[in-house]
Amino acid sequence: MKLLPASRRRATQKVVIGDHDGVVTCFGIKKGEAMPVFKTLPGQRITRLELGGALNTPQEKIFVATGSEVRGFTKRGKQFLSFETNLTENIKAMHISGADLFLCASYIYNHYCDCKDQHYYLSGDKINDVLCLPVEKLSCIRPILACQDRVLRVLQGSDLLYEVEVSGPPTVLALNNGSGGDSGEELLFGTSDGKLGLIQVSSASPVHKWEIRNEKKRGGILCIDNFDILGDGVKELLVGRDDGMLEIYNFDSTNEPVLRYDHALSESITSIQGGCVGKDGYDEILASTYSGWVTGLTTEPIHREGGSGEELKISQEMQNKISSLRNELEHLQIKVLQEREKYQQSSRSSTALSAVPAFSVNDKFTLNKDDASYSLILEVQTAIDNVLVQSDVPIDLLDVDKNSAVVSFSGCDSEPNSNFLLSTYRCQANTTRLELKIRSIEGQYGTLQAYVTPRIQPKTCQLCQYQIKPLSLHQRTHFIDHDRPMNTLMLKGHFSFAEIHSWVVFCLPEVPEKTPVGDSVTFYFQNTFLDTQLESTYRKGEGFFKSDNISTISILKDVLSKEATKRKINLNISYDINEASVNHTLKLIHPKLEYQLLLAKKVQLIDALKELQIHEGNMDFLIPEYRCILEEADHLLEEYKKQPAHLERLYGMITDLFIDKFKFKGTNVKTKVPLLLEILDSYDQNALIAFFDAAA
Repeated sequence: MKLLPASRRRATQKVVIGDHDGVVTCFGIKKGEAMPVFKTLPGQRITRLELGGALNTPQEKIFVATGSEVRGFTKRGKQFLSFETNLTENIKAMHISGADLFLCASYIYNHYCDCKDQHYYLSGDKINDVLCLPVEKLSCIRPILACQDRVLRVLQGSDLLYEVEVSGPPTVLALNNGSGGDSGEELLFGTSDGKLGLIQVSSASPVHKWEIRNEKKRGGILCIDNFDILGDGVKELLVGRDDGMLEIYNFDSTNEPVLRYDHALSESITSIQGGCVGKDGYDEILASTYSGWVTGLTTEPIHREGGSGEELKISQEMQNKISSLRNELEHLQIKVLQEREKYQQSSRSSTALSAVPAFSVNDKFTLNKDDASYSLILEVQTAIDNVLVQSDVPIDLLDVDKNSAVVSFSGCDSEPNSNFLLSTYRCQANTTRLELKIRSIEGQYGTLQAYVTPRIQPKTCQLCQYQIKPLSLHQRTHFIDHDRPMNTLMLKGHFSFAEIHSWVVFCLPEVPEKTPVGDSVTFYFQNTFLDTQLESTYRKGEGFFKSDNISTISILKDVLSKEATKRKINLNISYDINEASVNHTLKLIHPKLEYQLLLAKKVQLIDALKELQIHEGNMDFLIPEYRCILEEADHLLEEYKKQPAHLERLYGMITDLFIDKFKFKGTNVKTKVPLLLEILDSYDQNALIAFFDAAA
């Protein structure tokens, strides 16, 4: 969605929007009613809509990307351009600057000038967005690609000028202040894990200006705009997130952004724009959402004060609007009943054909670094009735505060058909978005399935599948600490670069499915739960995997040899184990284990302390430590509830570490596991390390 430029300052603007049905709609608002300007015929889904025009003139030409084609419309709706590109995939991202057109498919970037091919670039990972710094300020073309591997790629012609590493996968790019700042080089980016940042992209190297962490654990950023909504002469930052949060940031004296306002919508925000739409002289923030709603937040006072009792009176205009909405609602209800009757009659006829209603599911399955859990977000254009979740691997379902659905668990028989989880989420009326949180166990891999049933007739369901990978808690990172004690796994055999890459894709998240360009590749990973690390370097015929955690190497060895056996490829596997890495991993686990043991002890004491408090009438007789437990009881219980099986998970990791340490020496120590669990029950770090050393 975009707002067409106004003819004069603070005059009402027209809204232009492209949808999944391939329709471009342009409308204005008059007396609270949407007045259509033009509407195109349906076609292939519109993936991008941008405004363009000659440089230094109002940008009022409308360009849409649909499939591999770009179409242009005037502000009156007349089509003046139909450009069929040479892209074999659908266009995912588009930017327009004067006569220059920048297009991106999943991995391919193309630059056209006057619809003639100029430059081409093949990215190492999926491209989420593209932007070009303002040509009128820089007098050169400097495109920037936002790529899934946490990198902004700055191009010059068909070549990579340099890469900028950012803290999360960037999903959206925007020019700071709408113009790139004074230098024209300032670039805003939003990430899928909810971070927002500003970078100065100079010709030589990037300068990181600021970054806002996602402290409130809100959704990923989908759209950004700059607009002076507060009327103080400085443009504020407008941000739309995938959990429906709309945010307004203004800048303090040090030019750092500060959250000024926020507003929660019930669906993900697909576009955000600042402008004047509803009434001359009153600025608004317009947001479009996933299911096709366009919502406006206005600066116009919507009620007037009057009467001695300061009663609020609804204006005549507002009363008319409410009345008109009621009439429209009644008309729609009658229409729905008529159509339902019509369907019932046709379904009973002898020539009846059963039609399954089609609906799309907007889903996202991502790993959260903060708590090493996966978020599964399911969004449907109509209300969700229920979601059935099934998994063939052991996983924990965690509580989500925003989730109002009622969950029920069914008993599972895990032996014959590997069914470890079966749960149903029954949604309340008008719920179009559901968020689930799960935690997996590394080494246990399989499929998580979600059966989504919306509230539509006839009843229909859509199956969404998600792979739980063997090293599911690992996340891509740019750097690792090479001074840590590392274990190495070496593979050699008659396999191609594409084959070993497909095995790494199978084992680890966030690896691009496309085989990398070149003869070899190196990826770095960090375990989000334990902070251990992994370095993987491979090429045709050989692969090297280094990690400070023996269990990671053990999982890789088992899975890679299994995958090679499936393809009848003979592997020569060797490894180099560093004994010091075991104690190093135990030291990384220590603070987490100590915290969880202490939390469990405190939670066990709460009931007894509350009983004492009731009996004695106050807490004065208790020692400060116990008083503190009672004061923080609610917080402690909430923390404990949020982390089910956390302690068991840590025990499991230590047990695996113990077994894996001796597995590489050819010794089976499974009989000593009960002894190890006894030591963990009366945990002491030194005693645990001594046990690991003595077991040899």
